[in-house]
Amino acid sequence: MTTSHAPHSRPTGAPGTETASAGGKPLLFDLAGIDMSGRILSRDDIAKYNPHRGEMALLDWIVWQSEDLRRGVALKHVRDDEFWVPGHFPERPLMPGVLMLEAGAQLASYLYNARFPEPRIAAFIGIDDASFRNPVSPGQDLLLLCEEIRFTPRRFSSRIQGASGGKLAFEAQITGMTL
Repeated sequence: MTTSHAPHSRPTGAPGTETASAGGKPLLFDLAGIDMSGRILSRDDIAKYNPHRGEMALLDWIVWQSEDLRRGVALKHVRDDEFWVPGHFPERPLMPGVLMLEAGAQLASYLYNARFPEPRIAAFIGIDDASFRNPVSPGQDLLLLCEEIRFTPRRFSSRIQGASGGKLAFEAQITGMTL
């Protein structure tokens, strides 16, 4: 299993090649040198680091991570059989914002846990400056970005964003702490 991945050029026209923004708001970091079609860790690999299982395991792939594990990119393919689709909303299913935040928090949790010999359960203890900018629907990919702000062996803070269809879907700052 690969635990680090150096960026390399991505093919033209690959998913995520467009620059996502909302009202001029840029992504957390430049994706220009990252192969957005890359898949370095699968759901099964992520499960070795994160405790989330079943319907609450929201990351499908880790696409890229920096050598120092301070930045990462993940992918969540939003399926039409997700548990929330029938009720949020019946005529126009939209991924709940809280699940978008949770997916970003799971990426932050993975980057935190990848530093330790044994994974830890890190609970999501704070959300600051959350903003939802564009909807995400079944059939779309949610590209997740995480950039660490602060790290200690017991606690971390990160900025997270999600983008879909070239548009920023959400952003927030989150804090997690080992239980």
